[in-house]
Amino acid sequence: MTLVTELKQDARATKETERPARRPLDPTLIVSAITILAMLVLWTFASNAGLVSKVFLPSPLTVLKSADNLITTGFVDSTLAQHTMASLGRIFGALAAAVVIGVPAGLAIATSRIGKGILDPIVEFLRPLPPLAYLPLIIIWLGIGEASKITVIALAMLPPIIISTAAGVKSASKDHINAARSFGATRLQLLRHVILPGAVPSILTGIRIALGAGWSTLVAAELIAASRGLGFMIQSAAQFLVTDIVIAGIFVIAIIAFLFELVARLVERLLVPWAAHR
Repeated sequence: MTLVTELKQDARATKETERPARRPLDPTLIVSAITILAMLVLWTFASNAGLVSKVFLPSPLTVLKSADNLITTGFVDSTLAQHTMASLGRIFGALAAAVVIGVPAGLAIATSRIGKGILDPIVEFLRPLPPLAYLPLIIIWLGIGEASKITVIALAMLPPIIISTAAGVKSASKDHINAARSFGATRLQLLRHVILPGAVPSILTGIRIALGAGWSTLVAAELIAASRGLGFMIQSAAQFLVTDIVIAGIFVIAIIAFLFELVARLVERLLVPWAAHR
């Protein structure tokens, strides 16, 4: 009888040790949740108590109702989905152009002195310029169609991608390069099988930074005679003092940018899982 009891106790202890330990809640997430909740409470109080006019600061509930109307009814002849799709089309078009131009340019800067001499001054000239500074020139050159909007966003995206690519190529492991050379790898094989795979984490980081720059340029780009898009919607609402639509549009941009960041991190984990352990 005693032996059976001891066996049961041993089995129970084994199950308890095999059960995975509960992970404690991340204190950063808790603090973030409390911060967001406190901001919402403060916002609601300031709006409902009349500390700030509701024309300038509508309550969260009003903004939520406006977002619902945006989805069902729309604003300035388009629904929220149509505005969002128009903006996403411009963002992805600009990102594709920036990657196609930026990655080879970064490779040229990192691997060739002539390439660096030609491209480095252009990148350093372009990098600190705000999009609104070259917006009038782009309109003169390309008109007021989609090409000018995509160009303005792509110009804002280019420097992060070029600089990140160049940094990734320069950080390629000397041991790996020497090992490939000792096996007789050509320059093209070195670039394709050693340097570029090593630079992928930096290129992905550059794309993540470029997406942020692209979204911040979107509103300026959609000032160019757009008839649809989140930036156009926010600008139109601001002209008529429809503050709840402005705030709803800002939240939509922030949510989409946050989702982009999550997708970019997921792609990074799938393509270069070793980068997370560096």
